[in-house]
This record gives sequence, C-alpha cells and structure tokens, in this order.
Amino acid sequence: MTEPRSDAFVLFGATGDLAHKKIFGSLYSMVRRSHLKEPVIGVAFEDWSVDQLCERARDGIQLSEGAVDDKVFSEFAKLLHYVSGDYRDPATFERLRDELNGGQRPLHYLAIPPGM
Repeated sequence: MTEPRSDAFVLFGATGDLAHKKIFGSLYSMVRRSHLKEPVIGVAFEDWSVDQLCERARDGIQLSEGAVDDKVFSEFAKLLHYVSGDYRDPATFERLRDELNGGQRPLHYLAIPPGM
C-alpha cells in the first residue's frame, strides 16, 4: 500500500537564515526535478508579502545553487504562500489553516530557534 503524500509544505521560520541559505535551494531543486508540486507556505513573524518572500527565496537560491533558472523559479514562486504572525498567537494558526485551503496532510518543517 502506498502512503498518502503530504498536500502542503509548511515552513516555520521562512524568513530566517536556515531557510534562506539551505531550504529554499533544496525546494527549488525539488521543483526543478518535478518532485514538488504542492504549495509551500512560509510562516514567520515579519510582516512580509509573498513577493518579499519570493525575493528572499530567489536570493537564497542564487547563493546555494549559483544560478537561478527563471522558468523553474517561476514554477517555484507560484507554489509560495506566506502567513505572517507570532507562533504564540492562535490567530496565526487560524490564518495558516485558511492558507492551507482544506489541505489535510501538511508537512511541517521547523526552521526556528530551539527556544521557540
């Protein structure tokens, strides 16, 4: 029997250094290899737009990959979503639920400080 796939990737700490230096490049590579088609929802405290997250992701991909294929990045950028909020605030998770748009099996990645 095949296990069901996750239907979204939720990245807590999406504006931080770990996401910038490592995770965005890895996700971009997955898109390039056609292994990632699910939404990627970044969650962080900064009051950013999804466009700002895309800029941060592109910069991180440039650093980790050396070059950015515009066609692949365009596909990746279409998957990106962003939720701004404090992890201690239940309203953040309500906005995340709305952004998941009915997703039932999100994969959660915690790129946040251990104290959080």
